[in-house]
Amino acid sequence: MNNYPHPIIAREGWPFLAISLALAVAATVWCALWSIPLWIIFVFVLQFFRDPAREIPQQEGIVLSPADGRVIKVERTQDPYGQREAILVSVFMNVFNVHSNRSPVDGTVQKVQYFPGKFVNADLDKASTDNERNAVVLTTNDGQTVTFVQVAGLIARRILCYIKVGDVLTRGQRYGFIRFGSRVDVYLPLTATVKVAIGDKVSATTTILAKL
Repeated sequence: MNNYPHPIIAREGWPFLAISLALAVAATVWCALWSIPLWIIFVFVLQFFRDPAREIPQQEGIVLSPADGRVIKVERTQDPYGQREAILVSVFMNVFNVHSNRSPVDGTVQKVQYFPGKFVNADLDKASTDNERNAVVLTTNDGQTVTFVQVAGLIARRILCYIKVGDVLTRGQRYGFIRFGSRVDVYLPLTATVKVAIGDKVSATTTILAKL
């Protein structure tokens, strides 16, 4: 089990939960009927910020999904952050997925780059290059490069990344969060064997995306 930094609900959601709960309770005291929409909002916020601990597969050379969601792209392309040709696997997260992001591999962070940008639908191809995003380039323990990029979406307005150059990550380690719908792009070496296909549902940490 990964080293879990907080209980069940992501710390990023605590202020939102406190505000939505306070409003719902206040509205209930004033008028129970009118409070129903606020309780619905509270339940939505509660489910959005859930962040369960996950079992971590231990096979050698595997790449784990960094996010919950659906695979929307598997293709050979250019990795603009690692400056190489690569295999791209994109995972789209809707508002009902867990939005905690986790490292797909063990390794050392070589580069962390933040890019301001637009907020078009993260399901679109241009989101990878036009939207607000944060890229992490990591070198695995056996010298291979894996890049993973948090991409903001239509509703997402905040990318959170808690790591820096030189940090050593372990697979499944929580490294960031994206609020309210987005995607994560993973760029793999051309020698990697992809284990998922477009349309597959994946879970952060527990789903194996590829083998290096």
